[in-house]
Amino acid sequence: QVHVVESGGGLVQAGGSLRLSCAASGSIFNINAMGWYRQATGKERELVATITSSGNTNYQDSVKDRFTISRDNAKNTVYLQMNRLKPEDTAVYYCNAEVEILQGDILRTLEVWGQGTLVTVSS
Repeated sequence: QVHVVESGGGLVQAGGSLRLSCAASGSIFNINAMGWYRQATGKERELVATITSSGNTNYQDSVKDRFTISRDNAKNTVYLQMNRLKPEDTAVYYCNAEVEILQGDILRTLEVWGQGTLVTVSS
């Protein structure tokens, strides 16, 4: 019913930049928070950044001065601008959205995850 699809990953040298995008589609009534998480090989998935529908943001300390999360509510899309990338940023980046759907008269909230996009930062 609802899908999120990430794009924009790839290979970049240390110090470079990438911009990730994530678009939600389907029978969406409203989207609350959207966010980016990442999982490096052999590690647990961790929060990178989140943004509420009103634009309030939250970042992991290690990316605060380098990454910027933003969203376009009209397009149901969230972005992650990543600057001054480091090898330790290498991971699969996942998009997450808290989506409200209307089923008859009932409003339900779903947590939807994308398939992930690989970001590789070479030293």
